[in-house]
Amino acid sequence: QVKLVESGGGLVQAGGSLRLSCAASGRTFSNYAMGWFRQAPGKERELAAAISYSGRNTYYTDSVKGRFTISRENAKGTVYLQMNSLKPEDTAVYYCAAPDTAFIISNPDVYKNWGQGTQVTVSS
Repeated sequence: QVKLVESGGGLVQAGGSLRLSCAASGRTFSNYAMGWFRQAPGKERELAAAISYSGRNTYYTDSVKGRFTISRENAKGTVYLQMNSLKPEDTAVYYCAAPDTAFIISNPDVYKNWGQGTQVTVSS
């Protein structure tokens, strides 16, 4: 059974930075893509960033391009989301998720494995 544990959320002022981490266990981490979703109150869950199994391919939703960076350390079974120049509209619960595929998928229904979520709050 895949287990995903996020850390690194918190409260930050607009313009600040946070780094989220997600430690995965339960299967061969390097064989699978990973994603960071976020869900703000009253909004649908959206894929903020994703990374392929090797790390060579990445995806970012338009609103975070140039500000967020997703990366992974396969030897440590960990995926990161570096968030810079944070804005109040980035406030959400951020979820680490793992599909059963090696390549990036944007449909959240394909992601069968989810972390518990970590709150990110950006004050203006």
